[in-house]
Amino acid sequence: MRSKVRAGIVGVGVGIPDKVLTNHDLERRIDTTDEWIVTRTGIRERRIAPPSVATSDLAAQAARHALQSAGKHAEEVDLIVVATATPDMPWPATACLVQAKIGAARAAAFDLNAVCSGFVYALWIAAQAVETGAYRCVLVIGADILSRQVNWDDRATCVLFGDGAGAVVLTPVEEPYGVLSGVMGADGTGAPLLHVPAGGTREPLSPEAIARKRHTVHMRGREVFKFAVTIMGEVSVQALEKAGISPEQVNLFIPHQANIRIIQAAAERLNLPMERVFVNVDRYGNTSAASIPIAIYEAWAQGRLKKGDVAVVVGFGAGLTWGACVLRWAY
Repeated sequence: MRSKVRAGIVGVGVGIPDKVLTNHDLERRIDTTDEWIVTRTGIRERRIAPPSVATSDLAAQAARHALQSAGKHAEEVDLIVVATATPDMPWPATACLVQAKIGAARAAAFDLNAVCSGFVYALWIAAQAVETGAYRCVLVIGADILSRQVNWDDRATCVLFGDGAGAVVLTPVEEPYGVLSGVMGADGTGAPLLHVPAGGTREPLSPEAIARKRHTVHMRGREVFKFAVTIMGEVSVQALEKAGISPEQVNLFIPHQANIRIIQAAAERLNLPMERVFVNVDRYGNTSAASIPIAIYEAWAQGRLKKGDVAVVVGFGAGLTWGACVLRWAY
């Protein structure tokens, strides 16, 4: 019997700004300390994109890197999905700008906004598009420049976020490899817990809105933390059950890199030792939709993801949204 065709990751890449902003740098700007930030978040530094760089620039850099890794040419790509909450402009889609930058003339292109859950949403949707046979070479990109939406006077939020992009190439692969399962969820009643109030049709940008910092991140941190601690473990378990895989079979857990305490709580929910959990939040902070693909790339580059390994990727974000996918590494 012929093996079932699944969608598998066959290439990975990143686009990461050079500028490093450390906690000690922040100590000179706001009322905070390195010890306070590390103790509560695990973050020591983050990357910041220069003013001349837009989200599509980082996304295109990650895309080229992933295509090179996969041994693919841009002309072979037939779909580009960019997960982002910080597009270059309201429209057109950042994915269309990426398509032009990399020369993927055959590709359809669209953006997806589930904020920090965006890459998992995009990965699961793209995987199903490949499995149906509708598309054969898909670029899935997570890219955000959240430093442009941060209120640098708010010490509770400005220490959390960084900029970056990560990309994967999805193509058909045969069992047992590929994306084995996915779970997505949302609770719109939690939207006020984490949002950027101004800049849309509800509250257009105005001098007053900008003066009141309504165009920056507003977060009720305690409620978001409680939500994240619960949902990261729950959705991971759901995705594993859907794939028919037990937590004991997971070789590497790759969570959204928002806060080390949230990551530790999710690992505990799965009874996973931290040796089987990938963490780079200390070096990048929360890069939103870029968080998971950057972590996937680094895990692969460090030899922590090998062909046949089972990995769980899981994220949560504003919306509120959440999602998880189970992968058997094909690369």
